[in-house]
Amino acid sequence: MLRQLSKIAPQGPLRNFRVSYQNLPLTRSFATVEENTPRKMPYARPAAYDRATLTIRDGPIYSGKSFGAKSNISGEAVFTTSLVGYPESLTDPSYRGQIIVFTQPLIGNYGVPSNKKDEAGLLKHFESPNIQASGVVVADYSEKYSHWNAVESLAEWSGVPLMSGVDTREIVTFLREEGSSLARITIGEEYDADQDEAFIDPGEINLVNQVSTKSPFHISSSHGDLHVAVIDCGVKENILRSLVARGEYSKFHLSASSYLTSPKARVLRIQKVAHHFDGVFISNGPGDPTHCQDTVANLRELMDTSQVPIMGICLGHQLLALATGAKTIKLKYGNRAHNIPALNLLTGRCEITSQNHGYAVDAKTLSGDWREFFVNLNDSSNEGLIHKSRPIFSLQFHPESKGGPEDSSYLFAEYLESVQKYKQSQIIFSPHRDSRPSPLLVDLLAKQRVGVAPTTGMAYMERIGAEQAATAAVAA
Repeated sequence: MLRQLSKIAPQGPLRNFRVSYQNLPLTRSFATVEENTPRKMPYARPAAYDRATLTIRDGPIYSGKSFGAKSNISGEAVFTTSLVGYPESLTDPSYRGQIIVFTQPLIGNYGVPSNKKDEAGLLKHFESPNIQASGVVVADYSEKYSHWNAVESLAEWSGVPLMSGVDTREIVTFLREEGSSLARITIGEEYDADQDEAFIDPGEINLVNQVSTKSPFHISSSHGDLHVAVIDCGVKENILRSLVARGEYSKFHLSASSYLTSPKARVLRIQKVAHHFDGVFISNGPGDPTHCQDTVANLRELMDTSQVPIMGICLGHQLLALATGAKTIKLKYGNRAHNIPALNLLTGRCEITSQNHGYAVDAKTLSGDWREFFVNLNDSSNEGLIHKSRPIFSLQFHPESKGGPEDSSYLFAEYLESVQKYKQSQIIFSPHRDSRPSPLLVDLLAKQRVGVAPTTGMAYMERIGAEQAATAAVAA
């Protein structure tokens, strides 16, 4: 095409450059065109438009139509201003227990891709094997989708309640003014004020227990000699991919292992096994970080007893901050978008970031060994912290951006560089040290997260909340 344009364009200064559309080829040379063939529209199952009601606790009630699962759910209503990426958002474990209100008016027009995996065994188009959000509210749903990579419609794919036909501008205005609120989606039922007691607060539930792997799993790159432990709090597939993919350039070998915070599981102590790894990574995850007290205590002891490089993202950032003695706060309505500016306080550079969080670190409570790394240019909230002398840093935003911009993806390379330096320093003192796992162990470990159930309806959330309350009462 560029060669064809160069022939069409007259010679001379750039200001005299003109192209006549009459001379341009009608089709691209690499396209296959079949004449007189009507376009075959993709099949989409007609949505069952039952009545759907969104009820915000102590707030307004919105009526629309359902095009998803016929079940009632409760959760925290939040909004995202992301224009694209609804398959990634719905499968992001950080959205567990939440009802997502999309400000983008039209959703579903490019369908849903397949669950193909890449060479590392990671999902190419989703952030976890299951839908994590409790429900979805949109202004308009496109029954017919059109995209080369799509295999089904949003209605066919989703197993959670989906609601359309409401003014999402009004809903978002309410959430901005009043803050993220508890809400319910009911299908085929009229609103009953007596059911207000059915509102379930995800903030009171340890959601990390629901989305983290129940036993260690292992992800390998094609070659490499670095070994990193990933503390799985609900890790996104693209975080693992961002680490593994860089193995092609940094000889990186990733081992993803979960250190559980569940009261029903034996807590694996990262500080007891850190000497087997070249680095520690703390993943993203849902909910209130103060529920993960075991992980916080383990991280605190890890930093007291080891010099291993550490990186955290999202919830991992908050857990690391709590381990240093800092405090976290709940934001009024959080930050959920693909275009949020964050200022790097070390370089003075503004980076456009992808974010999804309702809690933040209170930078005023950081101790003297730490300093702010990034700050949000919209609301001035903390977006990162870094140790003044050790290779430890964490980020509130998502540098792996799936979807979103890739301005901050270089931070993975910086982390792996510190991991490589740490490994080399350890070899000086222990020439025969080999942090790689044995081939037998690699064969025995699972290759994907284990025992993570998909999100379900209100009854499940009520049962989980009751079980955790009973466990807390017994412990007290």
